[in-house]
Amino acid sequence: MNYQLIQDVIQLVEKFEKSGSGYSKNSSGFTRWIYDGEKETESLPFEPEWEGKDNGRSPESVISTLLVHMNRYAKTYSKSAIQDSEFSTQEDFIYLINLKAFGAMTKMALINKNIQDKPTGMQIINRLIKNGWVTQTDSETDRRSKVITITPEGLKALDKQMGKIRLATQIVAGDLSHSEKMQLIGLLNKLNDFHQPIFSQHIDSQELLEKVNDRYLQSENATL
Repeated sequence: MNYQLIQDVIQLVEKFEKSGSGYSKNSSGFTRWIYDGEKETESLPFEPEWEGKDNGRSPESVISTLLVHMNRYAKTYSKSAIQDSEFSTQEDFIYLINLKAFGAMTKMALINKNIQDKPTGMQIINRLIKNGWVTQTDSETDRRSKVITITPEGLKALDKQMGKIRLATQIVAGDLSHSEKMQLIGLLNKLNDFHQPIFSQHIDSQELLEKVNDRYLQSENATL
């Protein structure tokens, strides 16, 4: 009898149970977990090169830096898209796009969807109200909340600029192929799913790094 094989299977089962994955906790879920894991491993590209790699620069450092750079590039294109328009900032049209796409929502829901702090979000909403692009009404479920709705004037202002906005988003995606775009969306969604619940807790800056490390990264490493 191959006892080593049995031990390997037991270890895999333990890892599966600790993974916290969405797979069903039965033989079907277990085999699917193994299959997806092998598929993901096979699809991994060769490890790329990056600046400072030979000097010990970590992949986490590169990811963080490149995300910052991409944000700056995107802001530059967005700024060009609203040049000579009625929009003051890119956040103005992003708020309107969200309202158009997802419908009316409370102020805080709109602010959280755009991953911003409350004071900044309120400034943007007040500016949109002043321009007549959105209206606010009392929530039917919570009188303490205000519901924000895009107006016909807001739709008109958005549609007037959508051509340039779409062009800006296409430029941001650069020369990625369709397959590469799909892979990137999957990875960015995974990162977003990790960070969004943390952001929604509004943890104080002085405690943020320590609490995230203790609650999320340590528990993640413990399952490896």
